[in-house]
Amino acid sequence: MTAYHIDLPDLDSVARLGAAIAQEARVGDILALSGDLGAGKTTLARAILSSLGLAEEAPSPTFTIVVTYDAPPLRLPVWHVDLYRLEEPEETVELGLDEAFDTALSLIEWPERMEGFMPADRLWLALAPATNGKGRTLTVDAPPAWEERAERLFQPFLSAE
Repeated sequence: MTAYHIDLPDLDSVARLGAAIAQEARVGDILALSGDLGAGKTTLARAILSSLGLAEEAPSPTFTIVVTYDAPPLRLPVWHVDLYRLEEPEETVELGLDEAFDTALSLIEWPERMEGFMPADRLWLALAPATNGKGRTLTVDAPPAWEERAERLFQPFLSAE
């Protein structure tokens, strides 16, 4: 597992990251968007969806749990999932996420709620408020299946130390 730590000081940096992720995204990819309430999970998902071709602002799937998007108009099909309201990990099976894992890009908010049902080859993106109070920080855990793409994708966002 390869880890990256990225500063996202403003919404423009989140939009740039979303565009970069959208460029690398493929059918079958699973992006686990983790973080507390207000951390920026939906903001990042919206940036990805916009860069994939969604013309309007994506609604939050908090109440519907799953919002699907077709290709076209998007570059590839997407399932945007918010598991916040689920009480048991077994409930994820009823959502049919295994179909999404095979046929679409999956953007999953609150992936912790899946526990043992989350595939190992997912890209884990953990968002948190920045310690300086400005923007967000992103911690990325990239599985071996993502190593080549993750290097290309996240290297431009790393600050020189």
